[in-house]
Amino acid sequence: MQLLRLNALAPDFQLEKTAVTIGNFDGVHLGHQAMIAQLKQLAAAQQLKTLVMIFEPQPLEFFKGYEAPPRISSLREKVEYLTELGVDYIAVAKFDNYFRSLSAEAFADILKYKLNAHSLVLGDDFHFGKNRQGNSEFLQQYGFQVTNLNTILADGERVSSTRIRQTLQAGNLALAAKLLGRPYSITGRVQYGDQIGRTIDFPTINVRLNRHKPCLNGIYGVEVLCETESLQAKVQAENPNQPGIAGYDPTALFGAGHVGTRPAIKQDHPEWRLEVHFPEVSANLYGLLMRVTFLNYLHGEKDYPSLEALKAGIDDDVEKLLEFRRSTPKFPFE
Repeated sequence: MQLLRLNALAPDFQLEKTAVTIGNFDGVHLGHQAMIAQLKQLAAAQQLKTLVMIFEPQPLEFFKGYEAPPRISSLREKVEYLTELGVDYIAVAKFDNYFRSLSAEAFADILKYKLNAHSLVLGDDFHFGKNRQGNSEFLQQYGFQVTNLNTILADGERVSSTRIRQTLQAGNLALAAKLLGRPYSITGRVQYGDQIGRTIDFPTINVRLNRHKPCLNGIYGVEVLCETESLQAKVQAENPNQPGIAGYDPTALFGAGHVGTRPAIKQDHPEWRLEVHFPEVSANLYGLLMRVTFLNYLHGEKDYPSLEALKAGIDDDVEKLLEFRRSTPKFPFE
């Protein structure tokens, strides 16, 4: 796979002939996966390369900022999932004032002259260009071969990013995994936090979210993988007497995850955090790239009246999540 930054391409840049699909691809869910499968089938029949065009930031994030819908996937995660699906190119279009003002004709010119598109696979509600002027019919008249993918259903309802956001916010991790085709996870580097957890005997890693706000809120049982090395081996090497609780993957650890703004901690500027506490672990994990997979929803975020009450609440949460791990010997979404 080759990653292209659309706004940084040289004027004389030219790709091989491509079959293109376009969208936010937030979550790269079952509907998106069906679109990629159709794209690959069409490209193989016409001897074209496959290209997925995505927007960064997502258009509603540009228009609404913090009030935009929560993100399912960061840019990094999207690229990872699309790469796993076997596409040849991912073209990232910077969505800014210039891009939003493009006419339908100018947008079609980008497809034709920059991306060398010959065939398009689009969703049935796809619109583009200033004021959403363009659609599939416009592109057909422009000269492209256009295939519209019908809606993908699960349990009789449309699979969509909106539905998955709502499912995650409701804590239904099993349904989210079904709609995504995989358990829901967030990938980010461990960064320095304010280390409040240490003061109440529950140290945590603070995983960078890489999105304006997440789809989750609350306390979860999680499995954490390090993308560059075995997390189990690293923790055991640093402190053999505190090896942690094994995850389901042989390199992973089980932990208590928290996603939220920490209302019990008085802050001038609350911000979203993804924090994970590993029981029976003492290790330096700063800077490591982690994938946090959400396995079990315990409850929503609570506003405790004091740090003492917060500590007691966390202690109870950790015990309940450890009981979940003990009573769930197999990966919960198999």
